[in-house]
Amino acid sequence: MKKYEVMFILRSNLEHEAIKGEVENVKNIFTNHASNVLECKEWGLRELAYEIEHMRKGYYVWMLVEANNEAIAEFNRVIGYNENVIRHIVVKDGE
Repeated sequence: MKKYEVMFILRSNLEHEAIKGEVENVKNIFTNHASNVLECKEWGLRELAYEIEHMRKGYYVWMLVEANNEAIAEFNRVIGYNENVIRHIVVKDGE
């Protein structure tokens, strides 16, 4: 397994409980595919560098995960369908 940095931005209009639920859903994607979430930092509501879908702010979440290829593929698949996520990225740690 390799280490990856995973970042995603949630819609700014989500309620606190919805945000917690989305973060837990992402954690579950990794734990259900024999991977580990080493760190999870919620950076909170921040200004976006540019407007996305008529929004100027988003809720940033950063994770350091130790994951296999299957878990990363599942994350990308599931997050692509999630309407609450406006952007996401996965980068191998150290690059």
